[in-house]
Amino acid sequence: MSRAKIAISLDETTLARLDRLVKQEIFPNRSRAVEVAVAEKLERIERSRLARECAKLERQFEKALAEEGLSEDAAEWPEY
Repeated sequence: MSRAKIAISLDETTLARLDRLVKQEIFPNRSRAVEVAVAEKLERIERSRLARECAKLERQFEKALAEEGLSEDAAEWPEY
């Protein structure tokens, strides 16, 4: 996967915490630590967005939609 370089600014406290993780060899370098942190945050945001969108669904309508035509197809399903 190709990578792009960016510049970021961090307050001294955050930078010290980041450097501590690198020193403890939790991350090989600052760049990898920031990359992982950003990826995890984006994933959390995307999951929470999915949860918000799912909460908007009407359960009975979605169930009816999923089961629509199911009785016709059920006769064609193999026995298990």
